[in-house]
Amino acid sequence: MSKAILLFGHGARNREYAEPFHRIKAAIQLREPDAKIEIGFLELQRPTFEEAIDALVRHGATDVRIVPIFFAPGRHVLKDLPERAALALDRYPDLNVEVADAVGMVPSVVDAMADYALGK
Repeated sequence: MSKAILLFGHGARNREYAEPFHRIKAAIQLREPDAKIEIGFLELQRPTFEEAIDALVRHGATDVRIVPIFFAPGRHVLKDLPERAALALDRYPDLNVEVADAVGMVPSVVDAMADYALGK
């Protein structure tokens, strides 16, 4: 069993949109240097969700935790992400996929944002 993480985002025309994803990836790698991590976007940027899944599988991933970097579970998290995850499972039937909550729904993330807003 080889675990991996896919940081999933919407994507934007502005290339700088991807920078926080790279910072999150780097922070994970500081904690877990051997972690397999890819970034995948829904649209407008690359790598795409599908390209990220392909890269993880190529690198031996058998279990992928998809982490939606969204504040809330809107259409992209509730509809688009499950559809893409299902297509990935069609392509890789032996792959195990876990979809985490949107980061904005996680209490520790909300607490960190509240601390930031308070200047702490």
